[in-house]
Amino acid sequence: MKQILKTAVIVVLGNFIYALAVAFFIEPSGLITGGGTGIALFFYHMFGWKVPHVVFVINTCLFLIGWKVMGRRFAANSLLSTFCFPIELHIAEILAIYFKPTDDIVLCTVFGGILIGASLGIVIRTGASTGGMDIPPIVLNKFFGTPISGAMWVFDICILILQALFTEKTLVLYGIILVIIYTNTLDRMLILGKARTQIKVVSKKSDDIRRAILQDIDRGVTVMYGRTGYLGKDTEITLSIVTARELAKTEQLVHEIDPEAFIIVSRVSEVKGRGFTEQKKYL
Repeated sequence: MKQILKTAVIVVLGNFIYALAVAFFIEPSGLITGGGTGIALFFYHMFGWKVPHVVFVINTCLFLIGWKVMGRRFAANSLLSTFCFPIELHIAEILAIYFKPTDDIVLCTVFGGILIGASLGIVIRTGASTGGMDIPPIVLNKFFGTPISGAMWVFDICILILQALFTEKTLVLYGIILVIIYTNTLDRMLILGKARTQIKVVSKKSDDIRRAILQDIDRGVTVMYGRTGYLGKDTEITLSIVTARELAKTEQLVHEIDPEAFIIVSRVSEVKGRGFTEQKKYL
């Protein structure tokens, strides 16, 4: 129950940040965006229909389709986002009447994109669905095997084109930049705090290096066996995963043991296991 409440609070918070982005930056500046909000903006400009009302109708219809096709578990996962976002958007629009951060189109594009990307990342990281236009790509994937990410891009592009019919060309270009910003922000949010650094060391003193990393850095080590390409000699490769702060210390430690050591450093997007997502065990 505690975990369910925690997830619910985070989902509500994430959707409220999205609502603030739309009410404070997207609507006042006339920017275009993707998703169900983009469709609602189209109806707002064409017929004057309130954005929260249209979003509510769209989300409800898509939620019912997702429930029918994907089952109860999927519906439960999408329920909160589906219905809390239109309410929060209405509240955000009321707040926007009394507070307008900026009239600058560039600032609206940048901060709108950052907030939307951050809000989507917050919701998705909890394992919940953001509902709305996330549902059609999932349904298509089930029936036709179409890639979800590819289908989402196609839907977003179609929604942007739809809005481009009533929007100035300059705002369309800014809208494309907005989508790029929130897509990149979302990607970074999903790996925030999870990215780590992988270090591989090829050295004749691999035994000393292994012990030093275990004792001084307090990180696990895996020893792999390989063969040099030129001389064809057997060699050991020491592999370890460290944090960004531990990288410099690890490199310094390796070079103190073997100045000629060959070091390969690469970023990994996520690490799970003891010392990272599980508690360390000392035997």
